[in-house]
Amino acid sequence: MKLSFTARLSVWVLLGGAFFVSETQATEYIYRDLMANTLPSAGCAAETEAVAHASKAFNLNKYSKKFCQSQGYGWHVDEIKDTGKPVCQDCNNANAGKKQCHLEDVVVKCKRIKPGSVGMLPGKS
Repeated sequence: MKLSFTARLSVWVLLGGAFFVSETQATEYIYRDLMANTLPSAGCAAETEAVAHASKAFNLNKYSKKFCQSQGYGWHVDEIKDTGKPVCQDCNNANAGKKQCHLEDVVVKCKRIKPGSVGMLPGKS
């Protein structure tokens, strides 16, 4: 029985794939929950606008990333557990009646790869 070129090629690919398949390991992570506050906005605005600006998804994501990265190399945001509550402060005399707001008690779950779980250490498999 004579096989076509494509049939012979597919047999060799399957045999080669079986030769290089090794045991796969699941990546293990270390988790850490952090609670922190965001910084107030640079300018002053009416209270509703200031709260809306402080609560924007962009700002929340940016600060969450900074919170996790402050833990050291390799830490990333896994999820934002609690967006916190807005807290406002009055501005100085020039902007009477306006406020600056920020979020307090933002809870973020951070993760990093557990050392040695994915072949990071030489000689260990």
